[in-house]
Amino acid sequence: MPVVVFVLAAAVFAQGTSEFMLSGLLAPIAADLGVSVGVAGLLTSVFAVGMVVGAPAMAMAVGAVPRRTALIGFLGLFGASHVFGALTPDFGPLLASRGVAAIANAGFLAITLASLPALVPPAALGRATSVILSGVTLACIVGVPAGTVLGQLLGWRAAFWAIAVLTAAALVTLALLTRRTSRCLPCAPNRAHTRRARSALDVSAEGPARREWRTLRRAGLPVVITLGVLVNAATFAGFTYLGTLAGTLSGGFGVPVALALFGVGSFAGVTLAGRYADRFGRRLLTLGLPVLAGVWLAAALFAGRSLAGLLVFALVIGASAFGIGSTLIAAIVRAASPDAPRIAGAVATTAFNVGAVIGPAAAGLVVHQAALAPRAFWMGVAFTAVSAALALARPRALSGGEGARPL
Repeated sequence: MPVVVFVLAAAVFAQGTSEFMLSGLLAPIAADLGVSVGVAGLLTSVFAVGMVVGAPAMAMAVGAVPRRTALIGFLGLFGASHVFGALTPDFGPLLASRGVAAIANAGFLAITLASLPALVPPAALGRATSVILSGVTLACIVGVPAGTVLGQLLGWRAAFWAIAVLTAAALVTLALLTRRTSRCLPCAPNRAHTRRARSALDVSAEGPARREWRTLRRAGLPVVITLGVLVNAATFAGFTYLGTLAGTLSGGFGVPVALALFGVGSFAGVTLAGRYADRFGRRLLTLGLPVLAGVWLAAALFAGRSLAGLLVFALVIGASAFGIGSTLIAAIVRAASPDAPRIAGAVATTAFNVGAVIGPAAAGLVVHQAALAPRAFWMGVAFTAVSAALALARPRALSGGEGARPL
């Protein structure tokens, strides 16, 4: 695996930490800037909308720019938005900076995913995708708790400065790792990977944009995109109220444990999926989607009865949901990238962020108070049941999930 893939994953770790850590910092932000907690919650809403809009818009806007330049530019913009956010004394500019950060995040992730087919051979695309997504899952396990604690101890602005520093470190490393004259790159075994990375990231996507968008109508690809939206909608419908349910069952102390177990499960899920998705992606999806629906059903029936049961389901749901989710991302990128290099990663990014918006919104329609939090799991059942039925009805559409078999 090229070293640059791990550097890109480190940048995704910083971005994932930034996206999710605000859930633990809304109260101090509201108190410092003189707004209500409800108004402060707009910081997360704006970020979600920016992710949905930013991925396709930025992927097309920088289509003629070398990928290396685009990636470094997006990282620079993301880091600068956090410096600005840490310095601003008013809520309005902070809200605007979150929108800019989200657009930069979406653009970076879209270009990163679109670059993977050029960075790794087809038989390693699933594994490379899991490495990138592990940045998000590690952010849930390590980055978000650390950022929240840092913000609580030193003020929320310290958390923003920490994200800016992490982003700057990733930017500098990426720039050094991919420059043509670099002599400070890793030792000989990695030089071939390094040359390949420089070559892959020095090029830009070519071809008419209209032709790329027409690619999305090819048989099978809309099905896989729809599956991506449904699976992520289920994941975030349940995850949004996981902490609420844990707090109801434990009186508060179970909340960080449940969230941490979900993060551990998600990391395990993307790691295991990365090992097998390249060879058995289609079978993972045709078998895994019904299993995932069953997991959500069991959680809806039993997770709300005891804290111990909820903790077990937090681990299992994280592993199964993110394992299937990462396999779908690899399938979307694999299917779209040959004829749509600019928008392959953008489509995958947008599909999953649309799910992240739809899921919590749908769950919010049935969860009116903390005692009703288990109803969110029934939304997970609904979304995954539809996805399983769609996958069983259109199995040929899942061929993008399985790549070349290694010798």
